[in-house]
Amino acid sequence: MTGLDPRHPMVFDARVLGRRAGAMVQERRVIPVTDGVGQIGTDVVAVVPGAELDVDLRLESVLEGVLASGAVGSVAEGTCVRCLEPVRLPVSATFQELFAYADRAAHHHQVGAQDDEEAHVLVGDLLNLEPVLRDAIVPALPFQPVCRPDCPGLCDQCGQPLDADPGHVHEDVDPRWAALAGLAAASDTSPQTGPSGPGNQEKRN
Repeated sequence: MTGLDPRHPMVFDARVLGRRAGAMVQERRVIPVTDGVGQIGTDVVAVVPGAELDVDLRLESVLEGVLASGAVGSVAEGTCVRCLEPVRLPVSATFQELFAYADRAAHHHQVGAQDDEEAHVLVGDLLNLEPVLRDAIVPALPFQPVCRPDCPGLCDQCGQPLDADPGHVHEDVDPRWAALAGLAAASDTSPQTGPSGPGNQEKRN
């Protein structure tokens, strides 16, 4: 694992715990979501760069390492799946993850007692909270965000927002009847000719 920058807003220093089991510190930090972090979420809804993460964190020293727990809140942006208008939604989640001491993590890896891909490991006395916050936020986002619970969406025939015209309706006409209506209209507009009986012939003579 590469070294961590202690100045990074998602990196926390556990040095104050001093590996004393039971020692605990609490910290609150407002963390900006930068372009380097990227959006946290899906293509439909996400916490995007420019937003902030409000993090309440508790670090507790345990035998295996440092237990990080707390809560995170932010505002997600996305698109209403019904009317396709932009939405902003509050999102909050809790988390709890163990950051193992490097020597402990190495020992567990050697004996096959821990999946190294899923383990969080301290880098010196530093821990990177970014993957933990990401894993907490993404499941808390709505799968299908809506601008409001009763959003009527769009007309399935013309795409007009139904909220702008609640009485919006279309007349459903059977295509076969539509063809007959066209023939009737054509008949109504065709020129009328009189009868061609003998009386008419006499008038012409």
